[in-house]
Amino acid sequence: MCTSLSRIATAEVCALSEYRIYPGNGKLMIRRDGKPIWLGSSKAHSLTLQRKKAAKLVWTQAWRRLHKKGITETAAKKKKTRTGKVQRAVVGASLEDIKKKASQKSEVRTAQREAALKELKAKKAANKSKGKPAGGKPAGGKPHSFQKVPKHMGGKGKKGGTQR
Repeated sequence: MCTSLSRIATAEVCALSEYRIYPGNGKLMIRRDGKPIWLGSSKAHSLTLQRKKAAKLVWTQAWRRLHKKGITETAAKKKKTRTGKVQRAVVGASLEDIKKKASQKSEVRTAQREAALKELKAKKAANKSKGKPAGGKPAGGKPHSFQKVPKHMGGKGKKGGTQR
């Protein structure tokens, strides 16, 4: 019993994929510099001889670490703190006025809007009647005289004028 426990405890790690290699599996390769490297499978051995980078192979642990895969189970995501909303006074109105208007019912605001519109219409009507005399002509003396000229007749640009 004691021997089987020691065997499992000495499971090596593959140099390419970083998976565990259990006793009786894998290959031990000695590099030129004399460093021993454990490789878990013939696939890992072949790719090591081809000098492939583990970070570029999707099935390796190096690639998973580089692309942040499988981290969500271990560490919970940090909660972002939200910024509090701050109300500021506008140039035309103070903060109290804005709060009063916000707390008012919509019917009160619509009534105020309609009253303001009626007032504006009354002012416009008064200005119209004041500006025009009984004859129907504007109070300047002579009427405006201008001629309508079609767009294609002369002017700037290539539209009108002579061809070259």
